[in-house]
Amino acid sequence: MTQTPAVPLPPPEERRRLREAGALTQAQLAKRVGVSRETVRAWESGRTTPRGRRREAYAQLLLSIADRTGGQEPEEVHDMTALQHTAESTAGAPEPPPERPSERLSERPSESRLTPAQAFDALYAFCAPALVRQTFLLTGRRELARESVERAFQHAWQRWPEVARDRDPAGWVRAAAYEFALSPWHRFRPRYRHPEPPPSDAFDRALLDVLLRLPPPQRRTLVLYDGVGLDLPETAAETEASTRAAANRLMHARTAVAARLPDLSDPAALHRRLAELASTERLRAAKPTVVRDGSERRARFWTRAAIAFTVALIGTTALTLRTAPTHYEPPVPPGSTVRGVPPRMAPGPLSEKERELREKLRKQLQSGPERLLPQVT
Repeated sequence: MTQTPAVPLPPPEERRRLREAGALTQAQLAKRVGVSRETVRAWESGRTTPRGRRREAYAQLLLSIADRTGGQEPEEVHDMTALQHTAESTAGAPEPPPERPSERLSERPSESRLTPAQAFDALYAFCAPALVRQTFLLTGRRELARESVERAFQHAWQRWPEVARDRDPAGWVRAAAYEFALSPWHRFRPRYRHPEPPPSDAFDRALLDVLLRLPPPQRRTLVLYDGVGLDLPETAAETEASTRAAANRLMHARTAVAARLPDLSDPAALHRRLAELASTERLRAAKPTVVRDGSERRARFWTRAAIAFTVALIGTTALTLRTAPTHYEPPVPPGSTVRGVPPRMAPGPLSEKERELREKLRKQLQSGPERLLPQVT
């Protein structure tokens, strides 16, 4: 039995050109494939690569666009033969990994190269608004969602050389924001002990209540797969689980949502309602300059705290060395009970004769008999 070969996928720049040639927006193409607009944007930029059934649907759609527009715009669109030749030439070899930000910046001329602050601001402007809405689906708290995204980007700015060279900087920041948002220590903070006002729409309230009742791993997997639009292997990698465990969590999460809300048993309807629930909330992220300044202040604070702790440790060590004994002093052995000694008795009252004898002895001691002195003859 032979396996049907997978439909080849054109390069990233060809994907965008074919979509524009077919007069489709990113939102329209995302709706046909069943993913989010951010996922289509990542596919066209080369940051991520589609896999599985979505890859097949995406490749079939691009090939149909190329077949339909091949004879209408010969000057702008390659014909079907050229597309197949390009795809077949790349089908035998593994697809090259997406360009890292550092590699893309290094290919630019020196006068147009972005500074670290400019690159961070561009990443923040691209990811922060959507990431705040995603984090709201995980926590149900608007202020905690904004705080989680800010903390994640502050951590990213502190480790910017590592984040800039990462294969997926947006995924790095998203994982950090999700980890902070789902931390169980928030329940002990006074500002997060009381629930926030729910959404105004009744269906949105029911959906948010179902999401918050899910265990955190299932909730995170559901948001990543059906909300963000990641593939199952990518979802498993970001949640640090195996593909089978991620699929199991996704199945249980969908079952729980469908049991409470039967209208969302279809994954496409669930994806649409998650996007609508996240977009109904007016959630705005802080400016990137505020996040960078906060990250630098936090770094200075912890640096000073580490210096103060080191100085205190050195002072304590010096004081210990100064006051420590210089010679060995054997310990005092513990006391033991001595047996065979008669108990100490207190004297009782004296009788009349004993008192007379005592007085007589005292007088004789003061003026006793004269001593006899020997005489020398």
